[in-house]
Amino acid sequence: MPSQNQQQTSREPSLASYEALVAVVRRLRRECPWDKAQTHASARHLIIEEAYELVDAIEQQDDTELVAELGDLALQVIFHAVMAEEAGRFSLTGVMEAIRDKLVRRHPHVYGDTAVAGVQEVLTNWEEIKRAERHGKHLLDGVPRHLPALLSAHRMQEKAAGVGFDFETAEDAWAKVKEELQEYDCATGSAQAEAEFGDLLFALVNYARHTGINAENALRGANSRFRQRFSYIETRLAGQDLRAASLDTMDQYWEEAKQQEQAG
Repeated sequence: MPSQNQQQTSREPSLASYEALVAVVRRLRRECPWDKAQTHASARHLIIEEAYELVDAIEQQDDTELVAELGDLALQVIFHAVMAEEAGRFSLTGVMEAIRDKLVRRHPHVYGDTAVAGVQEVLTNWEEIKRAERHGKHLLDGVPRHLPALLSAHRMQEKAAGVGFDFETAEDAWAKVKEELQEYDCATGSAQAEAEFGDLLFALVNYARHTGINAENALRGANSRFRQRFSYIETRLAGQDLRAASLDTMDQYWEEAKQQEQAG
């Protein structure tokens, strides 16, 4: 087991790196015209962009990119905390203490005497503690409005399920998918069709959740496969006008791409 001195030494470089990064952000806020001009509102889109770039790095299993994107996302946290600190609203230390306290509070099976039998009980306890923390706010207020639509549906369904508002079985959820498909088929007019199609997607997300699938991840995977396969078609048709290629030819190359995926 590492000695206390060894543990302290292993932490010191991380602490020094953190403090150096904070110092850079504070200096940029003082001396860089662009950084000085930013507000929480003007820079909010960067948080979303950096989060998606981090997800891309994770999916690519590229550690070099993962290091870079984790740093970019950490920068956003520090940047917004420093802006608030400058205005006297709260401090970066307060941000760190708040998340530390939250993690301890929501893990009573680690920092308390609560016993859990597995992952599901951990998640159930987490949601119960979170609801108590919200002091009477609506249950779904905890789902950010800017989440991607499929992920938002998944999270809202999880929260509703936590209080018993859910289908009992995956078969029941699939029956709802069939019902929504029939309603979509019977829709008249574009507005009703769009509404019924939305209900159908929501039902599909619910069924996916019951079968252990995250619909957002599933669709991202499908998008990635489509990108790769269509790029293969473009490569095979290099030098040709894609619009002049027959659908049969493109289908043939599509199947070749699928076979290569399966073989790989």
